[in-house]
Amino acid sequence: MKVQWTKFIVVLVLYLAFLWWLKSWLGLIVVPFIYDAYISRKIRWDWWKDLDSFPRMLMSWVDALVFALVAVYFINLFFFQNYVIPSSSLEKSLLTGDYLFVSKVSYGPRIPQTPLTMPLTQHTLPVGNIKSYIEWPQWDYRRAPGLGKIQLNDIVVFNYPAGDTVVSEPRWQPQDYYQMCYGFGQQILHQQGINVQLDSLKPMDLRHFYELAYQAGRQYILSDPQEYGKLISRPVDRRENYVKRCLGLPGQTLQIKNHIVYIDGKANKEPDNVQYTYFVKLKEMLPDELMKELGISQEDLTQLNQFGYMPLTKRAVTELSKRKDLVASISPNMEQTVGDIYPLNARYGWTRDNYGPVWIPQKGKSVKLTLENLPIYERPIRVYEGNELQVTRDGKILINGKEAKEYTFKMDYYWMMGDNRHNSADSRYWGFVPEDHIVGKPIFIWWSSDPDRHGLNGVRWNRLFRMVDNIK
Repeated sequence: MKVQWTKFIVVLVLYLAFLWWLKSWLGLIVVPFIYDAYISRKIRWDWWKDLDSFPRMLMSWVDALVFALVAVYFINLFFFQNYVIPSSSLEKSLLTGDYLFVSKVSYGPRIPQTPLTMPLTQHTLPVGNIKSYIEWPQWDYRRAPGLGKIQLNDIVVFNYPAGDTVVSEPRWQPQDYYQMCYGFGQQILHQQGINVQLDSLKPMDLRHFYELAYQAGRQYILSDPQEYGKLISRPVDRRENYVKRCLGLPGQTLQIKNHIVYIDGKANKEPDNVQYTYFVKLKEMLPDELMKELGISQEDLTQLNQFGYMPLTKRAVTELSKRKDLVASISPNMEQTVGDIYPLNARYGWTRDNYGPVWIPQKGKSVKLTLENLPIYERPIRVYEGNELQVTRDGKILINGKEAKEYTFKMDYYWMMGDNRHNSADSRYWGFVPEDHIVGKPIFIWWSSDPDRHGLNGVRWNRLFRMVDNIK
């Protein structure tokens, strides 16, 4: 019994320390069960050991599986989880096929907002396209103390902010639902003969036009459930996980001029492996060894074949420029698009390489609201912080039914961008990342495999256990 009491006291102290860290004393209801497991033994936890051989063996596997799933659930929830780089948005800093060890204690783990979920799934079961979580109960956002705060240029894993609404048809899910609504809507208005010069509209008229476009696009999607499926609304912690570099902190003013990011008027140092797209004309196919040396993937070549340009680092541009036997010409891609830039319901003339200035919301700080800047802050006010927002016909802004000339933010927000600057869906396209969307910080790469190569030849041995903080 002395041994059992010692075990009980150690487990109890660790468990109480865990609850103190989370500031969640609801977990005290588990203490009597811990006491019973070690001391009183009133509950027969191993009742299945009295069964016949086959049922006993089966239940032993079930017992082990349930224990493993519960352990994985709590470890992934509060301490760390694995994350695989699915796309090229952070190349060549993090590569497609990198598997990351993501620490949740670095910035503090979130108390689960959707606690009833199947372990090792994000939002959908691997078979049947079935939701892997139960939406009730939904707990308010809280975060346990962490080891530090997000720093400028940190690589961060977070939930995709614009992923609150998606269509259920899988082939459309990679696309941004809101961009689909505004894109389809403007096409529909154009077909209906509503052709306007957006740059010439007053703020109120521009707002009205985009409201019409959004509603038209939304009705178009809803009218064809066979093509797009149903609309799915996902809780914050069940939205897709993204990984980007933080280039703007709460309270800072960000501007992009000629693709250089400026923070509070000072140029931010670009990552060593930052990429931009270049028009490239080849005389011959690039040798595999040269592609491997310069980090050029098959995805990059596919983009070159389709559009005439591909992403390259400064080093790759320099080396390819020397290869006159392989390359006829290289020139920067200066093409700029305007319509798909955040905010989607405004027209500021911003592009991916010339954006802002925009002030990043900070908890407890206020911003003066006008019809001109409302589109920038409307989504944080309405969606992320749960307010009712309306604009009257005479141009007054109403928040929760009261006229508002300024708004004080309840959360911190961040600006996230990929290092593959012309091939990254990031804050330039869907805006700010609220603090309640932050998942954790990648610590190191525990595995890396090149999707263009197979077997041992595809393993990137030089990247194994490489610290992410050392990737600048």
